Amino acid sequence: MTPSERPVCLITGSASGIGASCATFFARSGWDVGICYLDDATRSDADSVADACTALGARTFVQMLNVTRYDDCVRAANDTATHFGHLDALLNCAGTTRFIRHADLDALSADEFTRTYDVNVIGTYNMTKACTDALRRSGRGSVVNISSIAGLHGVGSSVAYAASKGAVNTLTLSLARALSPEIRVNAIAPGYVAGGLPSRVLDAASLEKVEATYMRTQALPRLLQTEEVAALAFFLIAHAPGMTGEIVRLDNGLHLHAQ
Repeated sequence: MTPSERPVCLITGSASGIGASCATFFARSGWDVGICYLDDATRSDADSVADACTALGARTFVQMLNVTRYDDCVRAANDTATHFGHLDALLNCAGTTRFIRHADLDALSADEFTRTYDVNVIGTYNMTKACTDALRRSGRGSVVNISSIAGLHGVGSSVAYAASKGAVNTLTLSLARALSPEIRVNAIAPGYVAGGLPSRVLDAASLEKVEATYMRTQALPRLLQTEEVAALAFFLIAHAPGMTGEIVRLDNGLHLHAQ
């Protein structure tokens, strides 16, 4: 396969966590990857991910991206497609949260609700919209959104986060219908993932308590790894031509005990 024939996936939020694992998984599987980071503080992490992908034989393209800015999304989509010559898949991994007790409504301000929605929902829509033309030209266009079981059960780090992921699930269904048949759109709804978003917003002691709770409340007493989410994302993009409009739960059976 020549470099121009290798499939290309653009991955938001790929400087760390699930996004970074997706980048290396796709690189290991023969794909070239567009790697996105938020700001100067995460640039070195993105470069490290790119180095790991290059070592696996992939071509990479690293760029700064704020998914809440539509012009940023258009630039990222166009520059990635131009750099590689085409774009075949989009993985929306960029996300944000803060841990706020669900019953403490006074602690969840309208500004925090808006901030969470801007990244998790509007950002996912912005990026998908920006990539639509290139994905249609691909002939095998596919989008995978990283959602959460929080959006299925109203649980998770905050009411705002749960609501935003519920919106991502509905957005997935709407876009799957609107963009068919040229582009498939699916979502993954993980439970707690070690090395995922909570590890970037909680201190070590709080993270240990959260992980201990999940070990007690899941049907399977283990912690999901970011690589497991990456493997499922790759399957949905590369090996599931008959799947679109699906929200695939991956949670160690946590939903069996969700309240």
